[in-house]
Amino acid sequence: MHIFSDKKGRQIRLSEEREEHLKSEHPEMESQLNSIALTLIEPDRIIRSRTDDEVELHYRLFETTPVTRKHLCIVVRATDADSFIITVYFTDSVKKGDVLWEKK
Repeated sequence: MHIFSDKKGRQIRLSEEREEHLKSEHPEMESQLNSIALTLIEPDRIIRSRTDDEVELHYRLFETTPVTRKHLCIVVRATDADSFIITVYFTDSVKKGDVLWEKK
């Protein structure tokens, strides 16, 4: 299991089960732990999910990735009791939703 810190100072965990999910469903995420850590601690934008108030989407644009220029999106379930990564993927666009934080 990996533990990361986020912009708000919370500890965000990436369980072994979720890491296996990334390896099987998002193979481009192989060897991207540093990008995950950087996105959580220094995101460009954090958006609340439109379908679940406990889910946040942390975005950071990377000029170079295994799949060209993309945003890294980290989907985090954040509750008072626990905060953990649901999934991580590269994307061309940022989803709509309430902006919780944005880089100026």
